[in-house]
Amino acid sequence: MRIIPAMDILNGKCVRLTQGDYATSKIYDAHPLEMAKRIEAHGLKYLHLVDLDGARSKHIVNYEVLKDITFQTSLMVDFGGGIKSTEDVAIAFDNGACQVTAGSVAVEQPALFMEWVERYGPEKIILGADSRSRMIATHGWLAATGIDVIDFISGFEKKGVTHAICTDIGKDGMLTGPDFKLYSAILAATPIHLIASGGIHSIHDLEKLKQLGCHGAIIGKAIYEGIISLEELSALC
Repeated sequence: MRIIPAMDILNGKCVRLTQGDYATSKIYDAHPLEMAKRIEAHGLKYLHLVDLDGARSKHIVNYEVLKDITFQTSLMVDFGGGIKSTEDVAIAFDNGACQVTAGSVAVEQPALFMEWVERYGPEKIILGADSRSRMIATHGWLAATGIDVIDFISGFEKKGVTHAICTDIGKDGMLTGPDFKLYSAILAATPIHLIASGGIHSIHDLEKLKQLGCHGAIIGKAIYEGIISLEELSALC
């Protein structure tokens, strides 16, 4: 299972939100590149980089941060936030992203999303499936839909999508543990490569997600609050 530290960028700084609420923004590092280098120094290979400015502006914004990290570290970065057009996808890949995550477009313009999958390959485009009470939410979690998250993921998997990140918004930043029942239900319904996100607060959580069959797990606030150390993650890897 991939161990994937998360980094959210707002105004060029590394921050964390609670349940996607921008009003809860807390700065953890003013220099994202330095944080990325610390992650790399501990032997970790992956990074989940989210452009919060882009999510709010509806177009990619922090591509320079992406470029700094991908050009000055060996981290394999999946990049999301504000990916709304083919131009945004191209900018992300041109600036070093290994994978691009898109969610809102998959809901509102599924044909365009699948066009990206076909153009770049299913290994390069990740389906963003963020949910609140098992219903998909879009536009930086600000807009609710009536779409069931399991139906959403299963539907795209049948079209050829192979990777999905599922964030339980109600758990995000709360450090209360992931929604294991949700991830179990998704994995029972579809063979998608599922990356779990939201609520992880212990090594035990990661071990249980691995046992469930998750392809990856994204860890954010637990790292920045010192609850899970990079040394522990390095040993786990």
